[in-house]
Amino acid sequence: MPTMHDVARLAGVSLGSVSHVINHPERVSAELRARVLQAIETLGFVPNGSARQLRVGKTRSLGLVVLDVANPFFTEVARGVEDAASEYGFSVILCNSDSAPVKEDVYLRTLEEQRVAGILITPISTTLEAIEQLRQRGTAIVLLDSSGGTEVCSVAVDDMLGGKLAGDYLLSLGHPSIGYIHGPLTTRQYADRLLGLRQAALEHGLDPEKAIVLYEAQAVNAHAGVELAAQICNGPHPRALFCGNDFLAIGMMFGLSQLGVRVPQDIAVIGYDDIDLAAMQAVPLTTIRQPKYELGYSAARLLMHELTNPHEHQQIIYRPELIIRHSAG
Repeated sequence: MPTMHDVARLAGVSLGSVSHVINHPERVSAELRARVLQAIETLGFVPNGSARQLRVGKTRSLGLVVLDVANPFFTEVARGVEDAASEYGFSVILCNSDSAPVKEDVYLRTLEEQRVAGILITPISTTLEAIEQLRQRGTAIVLLDSSGGTEVCSVAVDDMLGGKLAGDYLLSLGHPSIGYIHGPLTTRQYADRLLGLRQAALEHGLDPEKAIVLYEAQAVNAHAGVELAAQICNGPHPRALFCGNDFLAIGMMFGLSQLGVRVPQDIAVIGYDDIDLAAMQAVPLTTIRQPKYELGYSAARLLMHELTNPHEHQQIIYRPELIIRHSAG
């Protein structure tokens, strides 16, 4: 099999230059990189990743830990992460925590054992002890769609503003109360959206404790939305619902239609994320748009900077946007 010496000889460069092209392509000129890559292609040379890992202690892989890979929101986020990582010659290992703390812990431990260069994570809980321990042991971390103070880089959306946008819109339509369909309130995103809803109620002269009715979903997917529709309609209920993500909202609208409840005539529904399916429903879904791809892309670039250039930790906050369609009336 061809070796790095063979590549250096054919390209007419030093062994160190070949090493730089393989391991640190950003440090060499475009002309030198092209010569070495052409030699690699001609010879069919395959770098020994295991040997490099033993030598430098880290792989050229990043870990990406998300709450639910089945949710199209995280699919778009992952695409942004992958595109940014590939620009720096890194691959991405995708891990799905299923919002289960035990599963999240297993993945974090596995990624550390695999010596990934860094980890992007949407943490389940607002407590970040395990993540901080990883950082202390030398693994670069960026929080994705989450925040954790000034001691760690993060990219997030202003979810409190997102909740307020939804609350303001529903209350402006004359609804005296709003049902909030949410995941675990220990997860920052759901807790912040509730704070925004309560702020909207206060500004409309309402008592948040009475105006906001909470319904916790056992899972944050469409099936849970269908199940909750039956539960909500089984007794007195608000005529406006704000769902913690679009999957819940889509399931909720389907469940309501099965019960003969019309959206938005009988119950108004708003989602969160603006996934592609939101606009394709029989009743197009009003929702709060998040910049999904940009979240992933920005987070991965922050992680790259963390790995290559020591810097003050950055916290990037995106603003959500209310997308008005038909489901809220």
